Amino acid sequence: MKAKVRKYQVVVEQTNLETGREINPPTRKATAIAVIENPFAGAYQEDLEELMEIGAEMGDVLGQKAVAALGIEPAAAESYGKAVIVGEAGELEHAAAILHPKLGAPLRKAVEKGAALVPSSKKMGGIGTAIDVPLGHKDAAYVRSHFDAMEVRVSDAPRARELVVCVSVTDSGRPLPRVGGLSHEDAEGSDGLR
Repeated sequence: MKAKVRKYQVVVEQTNLETGREINPPTRKATAIAVIENPFAGAYQEDLEELMEIGAEMGDVLGQKAVAALGIEPAAAESYGKAVIVGEAGELEHAAAILHPKLGAPLRKAVEKGAALVPSSKKMGGIGTAIDVPLGHKDAAYVRSHFDAMEVRVSDAPRARELVVCVSVTDSGRPLPRVGGLSHEDAEGSDGLR
């Protein structure tokens, strides 16, 4: 089943200055968001395969939208993350079905490679609820400069029977990183850790 999408929203955040220092090139994050109908809102459903398939669709569509918003080639994406807000008639397991079994593979294709786990978050919320989409380096989990998040919200979502699905992609790490650890340039991305 395809997702019934009420709306898409894409947000780009660009940081040019941090503590009075110029960031050159600026750091950029993009989150692509889909507000979709929750087909299982209001009643218990044992088999969540339909939401898992929607997760795969969202990984592809939203991953491509986020990369396009940054205006980069897929291979130039450096970090990623995913999140879902569940409207009040749903349950957290609906978010888990979207996020975990099948969303990752098409997102990895949208950013080319993606050896590391895709960080995720989920929560229940009403209209206008914000969520922090966690970010981590797409190929090497130990790249500390890419531990970050992007806060997003949709002003009129989620309604009670909706899900807000978010995919974030960056073209860099945090501005002015200086806490050590593995650098983006030294990451091999062979095992998803280093």
